[in-house]
Amino acid sequence: MMSAADLPDTIPVFPLPGALLLPRARLPLHIFEPRYLAMLDDTMKTSHRLIGMVQPREVPGSGEKRLHAIGCAGRLTQFSETEDGRYMITLAGISRFRIREEVPGFTPYRRCDVTWDGFAADLGGVEVDRGFDRPAFLDLLGRYFDAMSLSTDWDSLKEAEDELLINSLSMLCPFDPEEKQALLEAPSLTTRRETLVTLIEFALRGGGPEEQMQ
Repeated sequence: MMSAADLPDTIPVFPLPGALLLPRARLPLHIFEPRYLAMLDDTMKTSHRLIGMVQPREVPGSGEKRLHAIGCAGRLTQFSETEDGRYMITLAGISRFRIREEVPGFTPYRRCDVTWDGFAADLGGVEVDRGFDRPAFLDLLGRYFDAMSLSTDWDSLKEAEDELLINSLSMLCPFDPEEKQALLEAPSLTTRRETLVTLIEFALRGGGPEEQMQ
């Protein structure tokens, strides 16, 4: 487990819409763009092997692409290369961060100075949601999966620890990028579960655009 002292002040960032990483969760990625292949090559030369996952956002009226202030850093834990030069990787979520500023430079990918202040709990043990009504939640989830024509391993869901269940669903459910950002920024597991329930209920009422559910 990494400690606060191991966290660097500057990290490469990967702005990928809808791709959510949370602490202690794992995110598989397929990398093929040359700039991100270069990012991986550089990351593997560092001691921390961290990459920051950040949601991009479009500035209304201008079309300009910026980054959300808060992202989550993952440590490169699995890596394989295909015959045609693409990378299949897995990031293990370590801690959320707040972007101070983007770092100018000559790398083809983006790098940011970040602060880890305010996210000390991300480096601690597994969170527990003491107010979690699992049967009611799974009933709601079943209706959502039916409505969205999604399938899952229900036995595994029923046996999963609170954090693994809530965080995995937050990452995998087909919410839009702003909704994913709200799940990321939730200050506690309980708040994330409450946000997740709200988003599911909203979707069941037909409140989201069809495109969000594809």
